[in-house]
Amino acid sequence: MADDPQRNFRSAYYEKVGFRGVEEKKSLEILLKDNPLDVEKLSTFSQRFPLPSMYRIHVWKVLLGILPPHSDSHALVGGYRREQYENILEALEAMRFINSSTPNTEVYLRMFQLEGQVLPRRSEIPPMGEEDEDFLSISRAMEEIVVNPMDCYWLIKCFHNQFNTKFGDSLPHLPKSLQHYLNQEEPRLLNHLKITGALAQLPYNPWFNRCFAGTLPESSLQRVWDKVISGSCKILVFVGLEILLSYKIILMGMNRPEVVVKFLGNIPQENTDAIVTKAIDLWHKYCGTPMHSV
Repeated sequence: MADDPQRNFRSAYYEKVGFRGVEEKKSLEILLKDNPLDVEKLSTFSQRFPLPSMYRIHVWKVLLGILPPHSDSHALVGGYRREQYENILEALEAMRFINSSTPNTEVYLRMFQLEGQVLPRRSEIPPMGEEDEDFLSISRAMEEIVVNPMDCYWLIKCFHNQFNTKFGDSLPHLPKSLQHYLNQEEPRLLNHLKITGALAQLPYNPWFNRCFAGTLPESSLQRVWDKVISGSCKILVFVGLEILLSYKIILMGMNRPEVVVKFLGNIPQENTDAIVTKAIDLWHKYCGTPMHSV
């Protein structure tokens, strides 16, 4: 899409007076009036721009296949989703797997296990494994973003399934990718992390397998998830990269890997919006911007 000086001027003016993203919001509203919805264009929009909060959950549902492209079927499909949700819930209650005091996140995990036919025997419930903890971390974050429990469960389930189906083979390669881009941006920091032994112990699992759930506050996290849900796991690499770059001076002063890991596991929360913004800029810089018409 060629640069339009008039459009750029309007965008700058809107941003200056506090209406950042006005034109993008209008573009999205036009896309959402299509019937059927053009999923590819919605994906492209989500890759290029942050989703307005008022439309985010609806767009996520469409991109994750919870709702079909045909808008006139949304009410019907929504009814089926609710019925299935309630049936699974009732089954778990009947089996005494859950009760009124069970945390919602654990309820979602047991629902997911029942649907996947991997629910353990109630008398032989094993300790939570790493995959269970990944699921619970994403559930806790999604619960802060989505108010309705039924919507929350479907979004967690479909996000988890899509992420692992689409990107499962790519996940083991993301640490090497992070190291590659860190070498491009700040080779001294990369070398320091190597020498101290911290590079191999960076929190790759919470960053990549949990898509930064539990690391970033939900207000920043949802902007990252916009990109993941619309088709890119590479954004996770650049969020990790920008965290390292943002705290470069602090990290350069740390000489023990356990100190680095502890710090990165509890990064200050007040700077995360800026980190995500810079990470998205780096992502566009190295990976380009989708150019389909929106």
